[in-house]
Amino acid sequence: MIAVTRLDGTPMLLNIDHIESIEQTPDTMISLAGGTKLLVREDPEAIVERVLEFKRAVSRGDYPREAARVLAVEPAKRTSR
Repeated sequence: MIAVTRLDGTPMLLNIDHIESIEQTPDTMISLAGGTKLLVREDPEAIVERVLEFKRAVSRGDYPREAARVLAVEPAKRTSR
């Protein structure tokens, strides 16, 4: 799983095995298996890099220790209502 940030600033973890496509429209839209679409703040290149880093950590046997760095997301700034 990798961390992404929804457009509203909410962080979430995304199962990379469900990603079918990533496109910039101008926001980044991730299409998942099953038809779900997510709009996120990260650009497509950043998402691909996170996926590759996560897979490298898993293949080296460094998961979850090293993969925690890949999963890290800055907390969303909350606004008072």
